[in-house]
Amino acid sequence: MNTASKKILIADDDSSIRLVLSQAFSRLGYQVRATGNATTLLKWVTDGEGDLVVTDVVMPDENVFDVLPRIRKERPKLPIIVMSAQNTLLTAVNAADAGAFEYISKPFDLDDMTAAARRALSRPADSEAAKAQARAMKDERLPLIGRSAPMQDVYRTIARLVGADLTVLILGESGTGKELVARALHDLGRRRDGKFVVINLAAVPRERVESELFGRGEGDPGKLVEADGGTLFLDEIGDMPLDAQSRLLRVIDGAEPALNPRTGRKPNVRVIAATNRDLRGLIRQGLFREDLFFRLNVAPIRLPPLRDRTEDIPDLARSFLLRAAREGLPSKTIDQSALERLKIHPWPGNVRELENLIRRVCALYGEDLISARIVERELAEQSAPQPGEEGPITLSTLVERHLAAHFAEQPDGVPPVGLYDRVLEEVERPLIRLTLAATRGNQVRAAEILGLNRNTLRKKISDLGVELARGKK
Repeated sequence: MNTASKKILIADDDSSIRLVLSQAFSRLGYQVRATGNATTLLKWVTDGEGDLVVTDVVMPDENVFDVLPRIRKERPKLPIIVMSAQNTLLTAVNAADAGAFEYISKPFDLDDMTAAARRALSRPADSEAAKAQARAMKDERLPLIGRSAPMQDVYRTIARLVGADLTVLILGESGTGKELVARALHDLGRRRDGKFVVINLAAVPRERVESELFGRGEGDPGKLVEADGGTLFLDEIGDMPLDAQSRLLRVIDGAEPALNPRTGRKPNVRVIAATNRDLRGLIRQGLFREDLFFRLNVAPIRLPPLRDRTEDIPDLARSFLLRAAREGLPSKTIDQSALERLKIHPWPGNVRELENLIRRVCALYGEDLISARIVERELAEQSAPQPGEEGPITLSTLVERHLAAHFAEQPDGVPPVGLYDRVLEEVERPLIRLTLAATRGNQVRAAEILGLNRNTLRKKISDLGVELARGKK
């Protein structure tokens, strides 16, 4: 790439930032033009100047998020790197939604900034793969990933709660990212300078929950005091014993007499709880205090299971691949057929299950490109019953495995047309054959068991080519 032919437009109201970036890009051979306001930037872009925009969010005249839609309208293929000292989930999400190539938080590493600029200027402007990779690089640094409608609801709720100090109850299946949401609320909120203290109540013996929370005496003040000034995250709150629930209720109500020995005052904490259990059902069973539930449920956040946001799976998978590479695992890419196979898996373990699968594939397979065949092999091994496991495998599970393998075998992950009728035939033929065998060829009885008219059964026998025992009609 001829850097001298590339021009970078810089917009930041901080003159020192403009100077540092201008010098760095000039040393690399790029042409540079810098401004301290959004109006000038928009004029340059409208005039056709620049091959890349590097811009701050908050400018003296306009917020850049109000300007980006106009830039995208004028120059839809112009890459934009957004930088901001407002290092929040919403800033990152807004940058992604506005079509930014990269989001970089301030203070930034100059090498990271120049590397992002190189990627932006070297990408094929109309390459979908390049766009997906760029999006994954943004997503990999976000606490939460996904642009689906269910996740947008979660983001909006988080945005409303980060500035408040309300008690929050996070609801969702195991592996949906409840702790990530709790950390986002802490890191983006007014208590970000305090500690984020976690207790997984499902992992603490019931007889030790109170001492874990409130301490064991001198030298061990407990997690409540440790979280003073910050956030106390109680994971799997549904596993908390009733006596500990009573003391937690007093903490939330301000009636708990426990003191921080360093300050002599009651600990000031924000309580965030999470559960994958039905707390109302536990209340009916007498296992959870109703008054505590109402105190915790002031601001609920419901996290969708992965099967309800399958459109996020490609972004999640790509970001997990990048994360795995950053952590020392082999760098890999994933093809479209593999992504389509991932999208039809039910994901009982949700996002955690997907990330574990991606890590396993990176560690165990030598191929640089993850194919549908690799994904299918891993999913099949993952769902295969282990020695000592109890419980029958359902017909639905067997059919799904068979169909998943069939999809994976296709060159582009898509079977030929007419799949529905072919699948029905494959199921109907053994069903009718086995039913006739059980009734020793008695078609009247077989039709009754199947719930079919006898003439319908006779036609299916003929159409499907089901062989009858000799002498049986």
